[in-house]
Amino acid sequence: METTGDFRDAIAAERRELADLLDTLTPAQWDAPSLCAGWRAREVAAHMSQGFRYPLPQTLLELLKARGSLHRMTDRLARADAATASTDQLSAYLRDNAHHPWKPPVGGITAALGHDVIHGLDITVALGLDRRVPEDRVRALLDAVNARTLKFFGADLTGVQLRATDLDWSYGTGAPVTAAAQDLLLLAYGRKLPPGHLHGDPGARFVTA
Repeated sequence: METTGDFRDAIAAERRELADLLDTLTPAQWDAPSLCAGWRAREVAAHMSQGFRYPLPQTLLELLKARGSLHRMTDRLARADAATASTDQLSAYLRDNAHHPWKPPVGGITAALGHDVIHGLDITVALGLDRRVPEDRVRALLDAVNARTLKFFGADLTGVQLRATDLDWSYGTGAPVTAAAQDLLLLAYGRKLPPGHLHGDPGARFVTA
């Protein structure tokens, strides 16, 4: 991906594909834990559309209610919206806003793509669904991984080198942890994965209990 238009097209496609996938989830899957601590699939889906549904003035008001904590605000809104919106609405929010220009407060267009890809994986990986994010989207996000990314998402890769098994990509120095590129992307965004995704002795520290 080289242009803003390329990223916009990738974001729109990702949202539509995720909406189609969400439409297939069972009630039990909607209520199953995601990789986001404390959130089920439905809270993640609600959070993904927050930027479409809350205009800036309302977002600032909600942030004020949360005493300036972005984490508290997003957690409260995700829980409230997940409790009131139907699952059909949660998937429709993504599909109907496929071309919405929302971007996170930092990171620009790349972060907007990362927001959708990572949260989609938060749902599918936790549920054991074999959805493969298209290579161009994964590669674009891997190419943007740096020390700032790791710090922002609380990812501690000290003494570890990430090595993708399906792409020519590695990051860091130290003992190798190998996995599919999209699984390594999750590590860079501070996630822990279910058993069976990672290979290499240091991988144990990135596995959910």
